[in-house]
Amino acid sequence: MFESKAAVFLYAVSPVHMGAGTATGIVDNPIQRERHTNHPSFAGSGIKGAVRHGFVGVGGDPDLIEPLFGPEARAGDLHAGAVAFGDAQLVAFPIRSLKRSYVYATSPQALARAQRLLGLAGQRLDWQIDDVEDGHCQAVNPALLSNDHRGDGTDEHNKLHLEAFEYEVAAMPPVLEQVARDLANLAIPKAPSYAFFREKIAKDIVLLSDTDFAYFVEHATLVEPHVRINDESGAADDGGLFYTENLPPESLLVAPIFASPTRGKVRMEAGDVMPKIKCAINEQILQIGGDATTGRGLVVAKVVGA
Repeated sequence: MFESKAAVFLYAVSPVHMGAGTATGIVDNPIQRERHTNHPSFAGSGIKGAVRHGFVGVGGDPDLIEPLFGPEARAGDLHAGAVAFGDAQLVAFPIRSLKRSYVYATSPQALARAQRLLGLAGQRLDWQIDDVEDGHCQAVNPALLSNDHRGDGTDEHNKLHLEAFEYEVAAMPPVLEQVARDLANLAIPKAPSYAFFREKIAKDIVLLSDTDFAYFVEHATLVEPHVRINDESGAADDGGLFYTENLPPESLLVAPIFASPTRGKVRMEAGDVMPKIKCAINEQILQIGGDATTGRGLVVAKVVGA
């Protein structure tokens, strides 16, 4: 039984390839996605494995690895670890924009799911998000908008251009500003090196409809070609071209963390377990997923509610 709950934001600072294992389309190595939303996600087992692997490197006590995460499969004294990670859900997704380089796009569904998960971790947020029509959006920062040239020769700033698409900007409810401030405070580390991104997510958040958001998170990921090299010749193998999908940098996800009392020889209560995890990973860089040797999979963790 889990007695302590928290949430961890995972902010991508490099492309992240959490592989799905099987190709279902033209991409040979797709990323993990939720079945019902098709949003990119990180499996909880992958997050836990990454935290376990890097626990000592980020300052964790090596003697706590087995009590917190469980012993190795071949160990004599098998027992469950005291910490469990749930699957990470997408909160905000970077989309290229005509103004200010890119925006942090989100949707009512993505925010509602994040609000529910954070509430489970004890972080109550007063977000009342209304639906947005397809082809429309809400934006906090007027500097994102482009001129709409009207027939009378005047300009009106009411268009937002994302990739090749134009969106009508609806009246912005005050709650969107609150959402932007909350995400900046909760999800982005306080270190000075992240100040630009805290300010940008607070200003450049855009609320799309669930349908439009789903389109971008499916079709605006980073897909890279790779070539398989022959070990003997040092040249490309015939037929060795393949494509790998990555979640782009600046993506933001959130996952639940649960803690129970430890089992085995080291005894700790759940209330003592969670701070050990938070102290080790909070505002630390973790490596998640594949292609670690090419700098992929770097995310910064921000723990909430521990």
